[in-house]
Amino acid sequence: MYWVNPYWKRVMFTPVWSVSLAEALNLIKEAVQGERNDELFYDELIKLAPTPEQASIITSIRDDERGHNQMFRGIYREITGQEITGISNEQYQRVESYTEGLQRALLGELSAVEKYRKIWFGLPVGIYRDTVYGIILDELKHASKYNYLFTLNQHKN
Repeated sequence: MYWVNPYWKRVMFTPVWSVSLAEALNLIKEAVQGERNDELFYDELIKLAPTPEQASIITSIRDDERGHNQMFRGIYREITGQEITGISNEQYQRVESYTEGLQRALLGELSAVEKYRKIWFGLPVGIYRDTVYGIILDELKHASKYNYLFTLNQHKN
């Protein structure tokens, strides 16, 4: 039989990724404000895809990302009572080649997982956290799809 410490003897555990609600909301705002550059990137990558099947995979990822953006906007609106306005000041960088675009997309998805994990830790337990967890799972699925596409095209430039 296993012995478990009673709840009153437990020490408060704080995860390494401890984030405040204000920080989580700021990260949501940053994620949504990059929407325009994301759209340009996906449109360019879809046009560069060598087959309709590959274009379809990227299109499905783009459509998921649009949904994520709407979910993040909804979470932000419900918590703050405000809409997210403005766009990122970041300059859009064109894609040099399809494989370079796939690499950039893969790393972008993994970077999003890191950012969204911080958001997840900063939100209160409940529907908002559950929604962000679903988004994180989608980002991991997208990374797997980009790995697949990269594998199909790694010999090409």
